[in-house]
Amino acid sequence: MESERIVAFRLARHGLGERRARPLAEVAACPASDVVRGSALLALAARADGVTPETYSRAVDDGEVVVAPSLRAAIHAHARADVALFGRALIARDDDALAEQLGRTLRVRLGHVGIPAGEALQEVAEATAAVLADGRALAKDELHEELRGRVRPELLPWCDGCRSHHVPPMLWRFGGVEAGMRLNAARRFILGSVGPPPEGGEVVRRYLRFYGPSTASDFTAWAGVARATGRRLWADVEGELGEVRIDGARTWLLADDEAELASPPAAGGLRLLPPGDPFLQGPNRALLAPDAALRKRVFRPLASPGVVLADGVIVAVWRVRSRGRRSEFEVEPVAAVDRDALEAEAARVAAARGSDGAVVRLR
Repeated sequence: MESERIVAFRLARHGLGERRARPLAEVAACPASDVVRGSALLALAARADGVTPETYSRAVDDGEVVVAPSLRAAIHAHARADVALFGRALIARDDDALAEQLGRTLRVRLGHVGIPAGEALQEVAEATAAVLADGRALAKDELHEELRGRVRPELLPWCDGCRSHHVPPMLWRFGGVEAGMRLNAARRFILGSVGPPPEGGEVVRRYLRFYGPSTASDFTAWAGVARATGRRLWADVEGELGEVRIDGARTWLLADDEAELASPPAAGGLRLLPPGDPFLQGPNRALLAPDAALRKRVFRPLASPGVVLADGVIVAVWRVRSRGRRSEFEVEPVAAVDRDALEAEAARVAAARGSDGAVVRLR
C-alpha cells in the first residue's frame, strides 16, 4: 500500500486535513504531548481556528481539556472524557508487568528494597491524593516536599540533580495518574476526579483510529505499557481487525476503517507542527521521514524541532523564540517551501502563542 495513502488517512484522522472552529476537547481526542510547555496548545491550534492562550487556559481550568501525566507517564493534554482511557486504563495491575512499565532503574531499586511495584504505586498514589485534597494547588517542589512526610524512606532515594530525596520520577508520575493528579493553567498540580478505567480494548481502538494500520508492538511502544499488557489489550479487539499488507509486512486496521483507508481525503495544506505533536509520534515517523538521516535530524531524543508539513510531506524544521512582542521563527528547509503559506501559518502560530506578529527567517 502506498505510504501517501496511509499518511493521508492519518492526517484526516488527526484533524489536519481541514482547520475550522471546533471544541478543544474534540481536537484533543488524540493526546497531545505538553512535556515542553506550550506544545499542546500549538498542537490544538494546528487543528482548530481561534485557539489563543486565553481560550486554552480557560479550557484547562474549566476541565474541558485535562493536562496530566498519562501515556508513558508523560504530560499530555486530553479531552476530559479520555483521562482514564489514556491513564489508569494503561497501568498494569500485575506486579511484574508494572515493574517493567516503570522502567529498569526503578524495577531494580524496588527489588533491592523488597517493595512490590503495586504496593509502591498505591502508597505514592494515596499520598499524592492526600496532599492535594481540599482543592490545594501546589508547585512541583512543594508537592515533593509534602510527599517526603507521607512516603516511607525506601521510596525516597537521593537525587544528585535535585540535591534532595524525592519519589523517583516514574513512580511519582504513575502514582499521580492513579490518584488523578493534573495541572491547572498556572502549571500547578491539583487533584481531579478518578473514574473507573474503561474497557481495555477501547484504547487500542482509539490508537488504530489515529495510527492504523499498525501492529501490537507499535501500540505497546506508543502506550508505554509492558509487552504482556500490550498483547492482552490488543487481543481484546483482534476480532474487529482486518489485515493490511504494507511492503509485505502484516499490519492491522479496524475493519470499519478499511473503506476510508482505501480512499482517504487528499492530504493538503501547510502546518507548523510543534515538537511532540501527536502526528509526529513513533507510528508515523518512518512514513514521514523514510530517510534515516532525516529521521535522526528531525526526531531527536531531546530538544526536537517542530516540523513544517506540506501536503503530508516534511519540507522544513522550525524553532521559535520571543523577540519583544513578536515571535521569531527560524526555519530550515529540507525541500521546497511555499513562502507565502509558511508566513501565513507562522502568523497563526504566533497568535496562538499570544504574540503580536511573526518574523520568519529561512536558514
